[in-house]
Amino acid sequence: MRVQVAEDVADLKVEAFDDGLVLTPLGPWTAETGDLLQPKIEAVDFSIAKGKTVAFDLSGLDRLDTVGALLIERMRRAAEDAGATAELHNVRPQHARLMEALRGRVQDAPPAVERDRGVVAWFAQFGGRVEAAGSDVSKGLGFLGAVVVTTGRMIVAPWRFRFTASVAHLDRVGLQAVPIITLISFLVGAIVAQQSIFQLRNFGATLFVVDLLGILVLRELGVLLTAIMVAGRSGSAFTAEIGSMKMREEIDALRTMGLDPIEVLAMPRLTALLIAMPLLSFLAAMAALLGGGLVAWGYGDITPITFLQRLKDALSLQTFFVGIIKAPFMALVIGLIACTEGMKVKGSAESLGQRTTSSVVKSIFVVIVLDGLFAMFFAAIGI
Repeated sequence: MRVQVAEDVADLKVEAFDDGLVLTPLGPWTAETGDLLQPKIEAVDFSIAKGKTVAFDLSGLDRLDTVGALLIERMRRAAEDAGATAELHNVRPQHARLMEALRGRVQDAPPAVERDRGVVAWFAQFGGRVEAAGSDVSKGLGFLGAVVVTTGRMIVAPWRFRFTASVAHLDRVGLQAVPIITLISFLVGAIVAQQSIFQLRNFGATLFVVDLLGILVLRELGVLLTAIMVAGRSGSAFTAEIGSMKMREEIDALRTMGLDPIEVLAMPRLTALLIAMPLLSFLAAMAALLGGGLVAWGYGDITPITFLQRLKDALSLQTFFVGIIKAPFMALVIGLIACTEGMKVKGSAESLGQRTTSSVVKSIFVVIVLDGLFAMFFAAIGI
C-alpha cells in the first residue's frame, strides 16, 4: 500500500526493528529537495544494522530524479559498507530503471595516497617524464610513418590531394604571417646591429658588423626566428583545430565515412608549412638585414652602398643555402608535433588547452635542437 504524503514535502522515515532498519523516502526526491534531505540522510546510523537487513520502501516516493536516485544509491552503499544487507522494495518501473542506471556508477571517494617526498619523488617524476617523452617520440614516428604512406598513396593517385584546402592553409600560414614575421625580424636585426656596433666600436671594427649581421641572419637567425613564430602562431592553431574536431567526434565521423584523417587534415597543413617556411625564412632574413642596415647607417655611419658592398664580399650563395635548407625540416617537425598533439586531445576544454600549450613548447624545443644538430653537421663537413 502506498504511503500518502503531503504535496511537495520530502522526508525520510527511519524505523528500527529486531531484523534491522526500514527506510521510507517520502514525497519528491529531486534536485530541489536534495539539500533538505542531506542532513536527514547523514543522521542515519547504519552501524546498528550490522549483520541485519536495511530495507528501502520506495512506495512513498512521489517523484524521483537523478539527484534523488543518487541519494538512495549512496544510502544503499553506506548500508552495505556497514555490514548490512540492503534491499529495495515497492519500486516503480520508471524508478527501477533510473536506479539500475546509477547502480555501480556511485563510487566512494578514492583513498588518500601518501605521496613520496624528497629524492624518491624526484626520481619518480623524472622517470615519468622520460617515459612520457619516449611515448611522444613513438607516437610522432608513427604519425610520420602514416604521413609517408599517405604521401605514397597520393603520388600513385594525385587526384586524392586536396589542393583547395592546401591553398587555404597556405594563405593562413604564409601570406597572413608575413606582416608579423617581417616586423619582428626587422626589429631583431636592428637590435643585433645596434648592440654589435656598440661593442665593435671599442675595437675600431665597426665595419665588421655587416659580416656579423649577414652571416648570423642568413645561417641561423632568419630561419630560427621564423620557425619559432610559425610554431607559436600556426602550430598552436593546427593543434586547436584538430583537437576541437576530436572533441566533437568529427574525426571519428571522417573514419566512419571512409575518409583518412591524415589525408584530409594533416596533409594539407603539412604541405602549406613545407611551402611557406622557406619563403617566410627568406623574407625574415631580408627584413632583418634591412633593419640592421638602417641602424648601421644611422648609428654606425655605414652608408647603404658600403653596407651592400661589404655584405656582398662577406656572403656567398653557400651561406644562404645553409640557412634555407633547414626550413623544410623545421616545417615538417612543427607540423608533425602540432597534428600529433591535436590527435591526443580528450573530451575536455582543459585537455585542449594542455595539448595546445604542449604543442608550442615541444615545437620550439625540437626546432632549437634541430638547429643545433644542423650547426654541428655543417661544422663537421666544413661549411
